[in-house]
Amino acid sequence: MRADETPLDMAETQQRTIDILDQLVRFPTLSGESNLDMIAFVTRFLADHGVVSSISHDESGQRANLYATIGPEIDGGVLLNGHTDVVPVEGQEWSADPFTLQVTDDRLYGRGSVDMKGFLACMLAMTPEFKAMRLARPVHFSMCYDEENGGFGAPVLAGDIVSKSWRPSIAIVGEPTEMRMVGAHKGGLELRTEITGFAAHACDPSKGVNAIMIAAEMIAHLRKMANDLSRQIDSESPCDPPHVTINVGTVHGGAARNIVAGDCAFDWEIRPTRSGQAEQLLEEINNHFSARFIPDGAAFQTTVEAVVPPLIYDPQSAAAQLVGKLTGMNSVGAVSFGTDAGHFQANGMSTIVFGPGSIDQAHKPDEFIELEQIRQCLRFLHKLGGELSA
Repeated sequence: MRADETPLDMAETQQRTIDILDQLVRFPTLSGESNLDMIAFVTRFLADHGVVSSISHDESGQRANLYATIGPEIDGGVLLNGHTDVVPVEGQEWSADPFTLQVTDDRLYGRGSVDMKGFLACMLAMTPEFKAMRLARPVHFSMCYDEENGGFGAPVLAGDIVSKSWRPSIAIVGEPTEMRMVGAHKGGLELRTEITGFAAHACDPSKGVNAIMIAAEMIAHLRKMANDLSRQIDSESPCDPPHVTINVGTVHGGAARNIVAGDCAFDWEIRPTRSGQAEQLLEEINNHFSARFIPDGAAFQTTVEAVVPPLIYDPQSAAAQLVGKLTGMNSVGAVSFGTDAGHFQANGMSTIVFGPGSIDQAHKPDEFIELEQIRQCLRFLHKLGGELSA
């Protein structure tokens, strides 16, 4: 019997997936914090199945990527990718502990269950299946750190991958798309603007320079720009919305209400529809800030903290053709959210975003993934193993 004709024991594999997801959810791998305990767990799991992992770290050594290969160590094959980090739960009202998996009414609840430890659990649960197949081309597992706060892990991982003597030809990034093919999304710039003013007693604000007031004027300008840009539709963009977006995410500054704020910083982003657009806008914005909002005694600096590459639309790509062949789908869509996919595409891999669960459930209290989505993913991975087998 050929490998792709070997039946998948769905009940056993589904339970294995749930058990693995239960373990993964227990690791509070918040963006910007250590994920080493989770990476150690995955490394041990793979080692128990005879799979060796390659680990790459950030500069602090506290966050790590994982890369592993099942099958022959040759060029080609398919990379399966997901990120290990999750968004915070502070300020959210959960029905139960967000870091303990809850199974209710065919839904798996927990932080990261859909974004995107559900896909990672499916990957790992298929390890014994992949090992048992006669793979003629390899399947590669990869996991990144810090996708949610700027995609910092993916370029490090990509560098580790391309340093090997064999490389994947196709990458599947398992972000939640409800098992539909996504072939395009925007990239962007992740930015921080820091304003330095001059602190003084608030009884006479004229003796100081209020950095928060300056930041407020800057943010008001960004809001006006965002509104203007929303009316400039790019008819050739496959993304929704088909225009440039600007968003301010956080603001921090000051010491007390009776002190003129001597410092302020805000984190923001630009998501363009075309290459080079964000960089041009940033230059215009910084020039405007300098000319209009910086009085004597104040200064500001805008830092590009991350560059997120776009996923360039190619509905005829090798990745789209592979997934289409295995699923019968012939439609490749676009999404408004970003992923690590652009890093793999930029490093020569044909890339598609395709994974279980709905993005509508991500980042919310009582985040969940449906069991039916898990089953669909497992069936797809089983077919993928068959396609890669002799």
